[in-house]
Amino acid sequence: MNSQPKANLKEIMVIEASKFISNGDTVMVGTGMPFVASIFALKSHAPEMCFVVETGTIAPEVIPIPISVSDPRVMHRAVKLGSLLDALGGILHRGMADIGFLGGAQIDKFANVNSTLIGDKTNPKVRLPGSGGANDIASHAKQILIIAPHEKRRFPEKCDYITSPGYIDGPEGRVKASLPVEFPDISVVTDLAIMKINKSKGILEITHTMPSISVNHVIANTGFTPLISDNIQIIPVPTKDELDLLRNTIDPNGVYV
Repeated sequence: MNSQPKANLKEIMVIEASKFISNGDTVMVGTGMPFVASIFALKSHAPEMCFVVETGTIAPEVIPIPISVSDPRVMHRAVKLGSLLDALGGILHRGMADIGFLGGAQIDKFANVNSTLIGDKTNPKVRLPGSGGANDIASHAKQILIIAPHEKRRFPEKCDYITSPGYIDGPEGRVKASLPVEFPDISVVTDLAIMKINKSKGILEITHTMPSISVNHVIANTGFTPLISDNIQIIPVPTKDELDLLRNTIDPNGVYV
């Protein structure tokens, strides 16, 4: 008899986000949930991915999950203990990053990300950590992957501040801003759904929903009106092996999941 608890939505979110990473990809990673999903990919279906921490560590063995980009576990058996310049200048700005992994306090309908402040710019209600390498990642990565809990306040019509650019204000927003990657693939993976940028309109579109989650429930928890795919798919429930890897090896203390 299997007594293992069923997967919760946060676990499904992390495992599903990891599937965007292919074997051999070079992935730029910051702190938080992107760590978990990237390490899950590395330890499951993408053992030859190159894991690059924005502070400069390249291809470390990070088990169990570190709590920040400065955690010594980030540096364990790394190919190189580099600098911010190595990661952002030597890899990202040279166009060598296949995927840039981000989180954020706000994500708007154009997939812009805010990790700077909440409220008015001159007198904010809350000050957040800021960009770190996030703006560089969003500007230079070929594919942008955002992972975040799904709640209405986190998905406003317009970000209070654009820390990291999505499509800025529409399909030509990045072109007008002269960003080096003009039309990246952008996917937002949440604990309710997956939304992907519709490049012709520059707006996020619901393409997948979590098991037992309706499209209407996703829309009710989103502060803007997303586009809706004509072919909505249901995200699969993780396998026992996937849950064992996540719960017992990658995040055994439940720090993130």
